[in-house]
Amino acid sequence: MTPFLVWSATAVAVLVALAGLASTLARRRIGLLHLAGAAVLEVLLVVQAVVAGAALAGGQRPPETATFVGYLAGVVLLPVAGVLWSRTEPSRWAGTVLAVASLVTAVMVWRLVQLWEAPGA
Repeated sequence: MTPFLVWSATAVAVLVALAGLASTLARRRIGLLHLAGAAVLEVLLVVQAVVAGAALAGGQRPPETATFVGYLAGVVLLPVAGVLWSRTEPSRWAGTVLAVASLVTAVMVWRLVQLWEAPGA
């Protein structure tokens, strides 16, 4: 796991969550700012997935490889699901949907770090 990508993904996820909460409090739907933030988050996660996939292919394996791969797939899909769900939400709660998806993404990124660095390989 690349620390720069982990910290970057966490920072972007928190910013997207704050933007989502701000739009909810303002009683507005999400806009281009939210979508751009989610797109940046997705790019960071895809790059991290490629780096992790290359490390797995190169022989580096966390102790619980299946769990790691499951989290890796889930963390890449979660922002996309959050954006799709928030775009179909006709009320002001679309920002909250995106905020929750972003915060869960940040937690999952750090869980990936825990799985990767777990002792006992």
